[in-house]
Amino acid sequence: MKRLDRVLFPTDFSACADQALAVALDLARSNDAELHLLHAVVLHAYDPERASAQLAECEEEVVRLWQEIAAERLAGATGRDEQAPRLVIEQKRGVSAADVILAYARDHNSDLVVMGTHGRRGPSQLLLGSVAEQVVRRCECPVLTVRERTEPQLISAVERILVPVDFSDHAQRALANAKYLAAAVGASVQLLHVVEQVIHPSFYAVGKSTLTQLDPELPVRCRQHLAAWFDATSGPPVPAEYHVSEGKAVSEIVRFAEQDGSDLIVIATHGLGGLQHFLLGSVTEKVVRRAPCPVLTVKSFGRSFLD
Repeated sequence: MKRLDRVLFPTDFSACADQALAVALDLARSNDAELHLLHAVVLHAYDPERASAQLAECEEEVVRLWQEIAAERLAGATGRDEQAPRLVIEQKRGVSAADVILAYARDHNSDLVVMGTHGRRGPSQLLLGSVAEQVVRRCECPVLTVRERTEPQLISAVERILVPVDFSDHAQRALANAKYLAAAVGASVQLLHVVEQVIHPSFYAVGKSTLTQLDPELPVRCRQHLAAWFDATSGPPVPAEYHVSEGKAVSEIVRFAEQDGSDLIVIATHGLGGLQHFLLGSVTEKVVRRAPCPVLTVKSFGRSFLD
C-alpha cells in the first residue's frame, strides 16, 4: 500500500468536522504525512446574517477578520494533540467550498481527503447536494467521509472493512484498495453483493417476484463468484467473508453495515454527471449520506492507494 504523504482535511468548524479531524490526525501520524488543514472562505454566498451582505463596502475587512479567526481555531484544534503531525494551515477564498477543496487537493497532489459529512436530506439535498458529496463525486484522489457519532472511528482501529461488489472494474479497484488497507491495519474484508429486487408484478413470473425465488441457487453461485473474484483481485492475502442479500443496493449496504458491525466501507464511485446524476444520484453518494461508519470512496479514475 502506498504511504500517504499529504492528507487534506477541509473544515467548517462543526462538531462533525471535529470528529473527522481526529481521524485525519490518526492517519497523518501513522503515515508520517503532512496534514493540510483547509478552511474555505466562500465569497458572495447568499446569507442575510453575514455582515458583508449588509455592508458590501466592508467585504474585504470582514473576510480578513474571518481568516484570522479561522486560523486561530485551526491551530487550536490541533494544539490539543501532543503528537500532532507536520501541519500546513491554509485559508482559501472561492465562490464555493467544494471548488476550493477540489482545487487545493489537485494543486497540492493530496493523497487523501478526510472530511465530515452532515447527511443532509430533503429538497436542498436533491437540488444542490452537500459539499462532501460534491467532493466525493469530483475529486481525483480517495475521499474518506466521517459521520458524527459518539466517538470517532479511527482507521487504525478498524477490524471489519465492507466492500460492496457489483462485479464491475470499478468495484475491483475498490476491493484492491480495501485489501491493502486491511493488511495495513490487520482487518478482515466483508464482500457484499446485492441482488437487486425485481420490480415488475409477480404474475409476470407465475407468482414469483424476486430473482432468488426464481432461482434458489443464485445466492450460492454469487458467493462462489465472490470468492473467485476476491482471489483474482490484486492485493495481499487477508481474511474475507462473502455475503449475498436481496433488495435495493443502498438500503442493503447500510443495513449490513449496521447489523454486521462494519467499521469502514470502501466503495467505488463512477463519477456520474449531468441529467442522470440530477435525477438518480449515485449509489455511492447515497451510501456516504446514510452509512453508520466512515466511507472511503475510490474513483474509477485518478489516484488511489495503489498508485
